[in-house]
Amino acid sequence: MMDIHQILKQLPHRYPFLLVDRVLEIEKGKRIKALKNVTINEPFFGGHFPHHPVMPGVLILEAMAQVAALLAFDTLGTTPDDKTVYYFAGIDGARFKRPVEPGDQLIMEVSLDRMKSGIFKFKATARVSDLVVCEAELMCTMRTLP
Repeated sequence: MMDIHQILKQLPHRYPFLLVDRVLEIEKGKRIKALKNVTINEPFFGGHFPHHPVMPGVLILEAMAQVAALLAFDTLGTTPDDKTVYYFAGIDGARFKRPVEPGDQLIMEVSLDRMKSGIFKFKATARVSDLVVCEAELMCTMRTLP
């Protein structure tokens, strides 16, 4: 388990772009389960269908990638520094099944599929109330800035 203080030590993201509130489970090198509480106060809701607010799909993917980064850092046993960045390298098979709305609790499960030549490949699923809202294969890589 990891609370928000531990997450802030691992991820460089900050409000309004930090999209992980808590890690519920983690199995080193295998899988992670985390949550994001979606509230009406999110800055994107003001402009993303203001009369029927919906969390943008790209931000659901970003949230899953942030969870994947936490698994990658835990797998490697490292804490990133100011010169370490974690980038998307690709997204395959992204599917959006239903909208995520204010008041929902987004539960993200990410498993490490493989790690080769500095590229991590993950299978990721996001759910609300046990209903799948998004699934994708994420490829990410870490780079050190000069």
